[in-house]
Amino acid sequence: MTITLADSAGFCFGVKRAVDTVYHLLEDKEKKVYTLGPIIHNEQVVQDLNANGVGVVCNPEEISGEDDNATLVIRSHGVSRDVIRRIKERGLRYEDATCPFVKKIHQTVEEYSEKSYRIIIIGSKDHPEVQGILGWTNGRGTVIETAEEARNFSLTYPDEKICIVSQTTFNYKKFQELVEIFSEKGYDIIAVNTICNATSTRQKEAEELAARSDAMIIIGGKHSSNSRKLYEICKNQCENTFFIQTADDLKGISFDSFASLGITAGASTPNNIIQEVLEACQKQVLQNY
Repeated sequence: MTITLADSAGFCFGVKRAVDTVYHLLEDKEKKVYTLGPIIHNEQVVQDLNANGVGVVCNPEEISGEDDNATLVIRSHGVSRDVIRRIKERGLRYEDATCPFVKKIHQTVEEYSEKSYRIIIIGSKDHPEVQGILGWTNGRGTVIETAEEARNFSLTYPDEKICIVSQTTFNYKKFQELVEIFSEKGYDIIAVNTICNATSTRQKEAEELAARSDAMIIIGGKHSSNSRKLYEICKNQCENTFFIQTADDLKGISFDSFASLGITAGASTPNNIIQEVLEACQKQVLQNY
């Protein structure tokens, strides 16, 4: 059996930058480090940071404003303008590790909402990145995730203009489909493709790899939106697609009947986990050779 690891598998720029920020702060043993929500959607990384003393809080109010040794890290997903305001009002020291691509979306929706555009955010309603983007729309934002929601959407004022953006990790083909639905309604729209290049590359490579493989493995955290989308893309091309978090999840899965195996991983999957999975698969091949 041949095993192919996707070149794009693993940490994207934004996630690596956020994780590196936290580990850099930990070098100062006098500082207490907190992250606003789990720094990434990967349990192994979060557990390691917790073991090194990093605390996870849901809101800035959980940290005492009098703690001069505390630093709060905003993760790559970004936060709303209101959260930034509350952090500053409490006088907290903080590091903004928002992905630059996400920060650009904040600027875009803020600009167009101030021009009275209705903002449509294509993405998952409950995802922290989407919630953060929504917080920069000046109350003019609507989140759309499915074709049905797009078809059912209607403007309060028919002559209102629309600015459409996307969650950075959304499926590009689905984004195009939803934009087309809004176009068919005859609305005056401007669509800004805010899916990051790393996501587009990862999804395209995964789809091509799945199409030529007998089986696929997707490595990612169970709460990782971009990993789940990779799974959906690969499953459409390869019926034998498996979603795992670590090499331990390979137990009970046999690849004996497959001639080719493809492996890719979400943007929040560390390289050491990818290598462990790759080595476990290679070991299984050698044992059955």
